[in-house]
Amino acid sequence: MARLKDKYLALRADLQSELGLKNYMQTPKIEKIIISVGAGFAMKDNKLIQSIEDTITRIAGQKASTVIAKKSVAGFKVREGMPVGVRVTLRGESMYNFLDRLVSIALPRVKDFRGVPRNGFDGRGNYNFGLNEQLIFPEISYDSIMQVHGMNITVVTSADSDKAGFALLEKMGMPFTKGSN
Repeated sequence: MARLKDKYLALRADLQSELGLKNYMQTPKIEKIIISVGAGFAMKDNKLIQSIEDTITRIAGQKASTVIAKKSVAGFKVREGMPVGVRVTLRGESMYNFLDRLVSIALPRVKDFRGVPRNGFDGRGNYNFGLNEQLIFPEISYDSIMQVHGMNITVVTSADSDKAGFALLEKMGMPFTKGSN
């Protein structure tokens, strides 16, 4: 079993009492993690899209898929059917393994890291933040990438409020910035 899942099972009772929940089934949990890269800069270069897909696949430990444009947008020079991004959705064991690697290995490798911002919650307990480069993950070597790119990470929780989502992620070890919420 994933180390972070064991940690969640151990802290579930504390979280329930902290949030004042009557039933332990109401305790928020992480449902899925979505990693996405908007690759509009690489629309016409299939090799670059493939490189981004391979990179995200290595980071996530699960096959990433290319996102195709549904509509043509003349202002962005996008035609229907063009590749515009890459994404992967993680659930279960792979989700916990990725979050563990992100919190304990990748984020501490960010230069001048002071924590992830506290204002990335969406009002329903889900958390979004971005990373500037993929090189912070140990699976990626500098020689194997074609171009440095960032990524967006969304942590979807079953929490019904930002307070509950924040409490869950903080107890799971997410390194938030110091200060008020």
